[in-house]
Amino acid sequence: MKITEIHINCKKQIISGISSEYDFLFFIFRTPVTYRSSGERIKFTSNSAGVFSRGNVPDFIPEKKQSLIFDYIGFQTSSSDKQYMLSMGIPVNTLVPVYEDSVIKNTLNSMKSEFSHSGIYRNEFMELSIKILLISLCEIVVREQQPDIVHYDRLKALRREIIASPEKTWSVEEICYNMNISRTYFHRLYKQAFGLTYIQDVIENRLKYACELLKNTDLSISEIAEKCGYETDSYFMRQFRQYRNCTPSEYRRKSRI
Repeated sequence: MKITEIHINCKKQIISGISSEYDFLFFIFRTPVTYRSSGERIKFTSNSAGVFSRGNVPDFIPEKKQSLIFDYIGFQTSSSDKQYMLSMGIPVNTLVPVYEDSVIKNTLNSMKSEFSHSGIYRNEFMELSIKILLISLCEIVVREQQPDIVHYDRLKALRREIIASPEKTWSVEEICYNMNISRTYFHRLYKQAFGLTYIQDVIENRLKYACELLKNTDLSISEIAEKCGYETDSYFMRQFRQYRNCTPSEYRRKSRI
């Protein structure tokens, strides 16, 4: 995911026809806002957020005759990024109440500060930050829709670790032992909580990280396989081809054209 622009603490009477090089815009509104969707007028109180795709950004207007106060981020996505968003079940083209979510607020402020600098890890920082925003938004939706999932907080913490540590070898037996549940029950809860299986989540996260390394570094295939948690190069290449429909070398070559 490539950040194209960040605007914090904007103030406008109406948001209409934003012109930008983006695939998606992430909005967070600090004041009440209204917009139309499928002909229906939808109202939100202060502190709402959402991701809108290109061509689907509605006209946002304030609830009363006052200015809208909001932040927004424009970002571009690759095909693997879009698949990642789909697998996460991230809501698109709608707003969600976020109730002054501290993770979203702090991440936005950090992104604004980093965006103006040119450090060697700037792009990596920005990409990880937009993922944090998307994951936070997704978690809010899941909490609202599925508040009674057993062990949800522990599953959520586990998923954060999976995303943060793609190189780690995860033992289902150890996870189930620590949670005091059976393997079958664990897999059922994970799918219920996040919309995809535990195995699918681990694989997708590893391959997403592999794509980033192939695109942005000159590490060898063997080094990338190791960093993504694969014990052998052959297994990494076989799984990459199965899920990305090309070899790692082909992906690297195409991504740099």
